[in-house]
Amino acid sequence: MPHSQSSAPRGRVRLARGASPWLVPTVATAAVSLTRARRSGRWAALAVPTTALAAGMLWFFRDPEREIPEGRVLSPADGVVQSIMPWKDGRTRVAIFMSPLNVHVNRAPMGGTVRSVKHIPGGYVPAFNKESENNERVVWHFDTELGDIEMVQIAGAVARRIVPYVPQSTKVEQGDRIGLIRFGSRVDLYLPEGIEAAVEVGQATTAGVTRLDRD
Repeated sequence: MPHSQSSAPRGRVRLARGASPWLVPTVATAAVSLTRARRSGRWAALAVPTTALAAGMLWFFRDPEREIPEGRVLSPADGVVQSIMPWKDGRTRVAIFMSPLNVHVNRAPMGGTVRSVKHIPGGYVPAFNKESENNERVVWHFDTELGDIEMVQIAGAVARRIVPYVPQSTKVEQGDRIGLIRFGSRVDLYLPEGIEAAVEVGQATTAGVTRLDRD
């Protein structure tokens, strides 16, 4: 049976955990400038860009509820399939590019146990660039009914922090929120040997909704 990760009303949108360091000062500045705009032309001029920036931040850090459908392996990220690449060990890597317009909360591709969460420091080359292989990243391994599933969150040119939500040994359900990447970035998922990708390069994906594997 399909399941919903949350009992919140359908259609409700909340803000992503880990957004506060960016969101709070931006919204506070916009609020102050709007309050003082009536008394000062300088504050009125400042109110326009600060309000627009605050609105953009609220949009970027949105975290909508999702109805999680049936499916063996679901997309961990909103975005567009950038590449589908056979790996030397028989697995298939599905790389999903997330633009600043996408929801940046990532979700568990399958139910299981988080075996490891490892942060690897690195650079901040744009996530669509080949050199992004050396970017800051967080490597996840899940113990699932298909065995080990590896997922990699990769920081982009603007992102400076990947925020994992759950630690090692946590049991997760398929579609659970597991982390956030701030701003443009990429998520790679490695399908186990023998599992064929059901998506195509250029196809849009929705975290916790789009099925990545084929029966």
